[in-house]
Amino acid sequence: MTSEILAAIIRANLVGSLAILVVLALRIPMRRGFGPELSYGLWAIPPIAFVATLMPPPVTLDDPGADPFALARDHSTLALVAWGLGFMLMAALFTRAQLKFLASARRGRAGPSVVGVVNPRIVMPPDDGAYSPEERDLIRAHERQHIARSDPRAGALATAFQALCWFNPLVHIAVNVMRLDQELACDAGVLRRRPHDRALYARTLLKAQLAAQALPFGCHWLAGQHPLEIRVAALRPRTFYDGLTGSVLLGSAMICAALLAWNAQPPGEKHPPPVIVFIEEHGQRVVSVMLVKSPPREP
Repeated sequence: MTSEILAAIIRANLVGSLAILVVLALRIPMRRGFGPELSYGLWAIPPIAFVATLMPPPVTLDDPGADPFALARDHSTLALVAWGLGFMLMAALFTRAQLKFLASARRGRAGPSVVGVVNPRIVMPPDDGAYSPEERDLIRAHERQHIARSDPRAGALATAFQALCWFNPLVHIAVNVMRLDQELACDAGVLRRRPHDRALYARTLLKAQLAAQALPFGCHWLAGQHPLEIRVAALRPRTFYDGLTGSVLLGSAMICAALLAWNAQPPGEKHPPPVIVFIEEHGQRVVSVMLVKSPPREP
């Protein structure tokens, strides 16, 4: 059992890493052509491909061939223990960072951000005069956009993948870039409804600063790993291609990723075709017998 679990983890990470590389290559052309919101949607492809590799594999009537994970199976118990320890360590670090941020929020030293997965709530910065009423209104609109798009849940899922795939550097890179694309998509959503507030929105971005603590399960207004100049530059009004075309392309990419990831699995157990024997007497068929070859029993 441990060998099958380890092989599934390795296979899912290899397929997920390939999907991440594809998204990293497509995200900027997609953003320039169809806008930040559809570009952010590309980040659904890696988890879809990851999960598709865990589905029951396709069955083949031919010999399955060599097992590409034979070496992993030989050391499965030790490797699985190491993976479990790394997962628990990462989960503990994320939990500690989250609790530290929440403690700062209760003291009024954090925000703006959205915290919570099941019941997200907005954390506003202290009302100490640093922001004008108009700027605070824009901040609330931004955070409400995160909640409407279910971004806190997407962020929690990304953090869970970081813990599960702690040994895969591409996953950590992808999560950081995904959070930037998430903020760009949120900015675009707010300004689509408030196009006359672009200048004020840019000034609010420049003024806002997030506390130094990390926030694994939530959405940031501004964080150090999100290049501010990219977000400010993206606020300029632009004309994109037809949104329906982009949505169709995005949906097609998701379906193709799922099918390719599922078909990339090693074939399942060999099932030889049955042999049907017909028994006849006096030219008439009296009985049909189906012969099914079963695999040899292990001694």
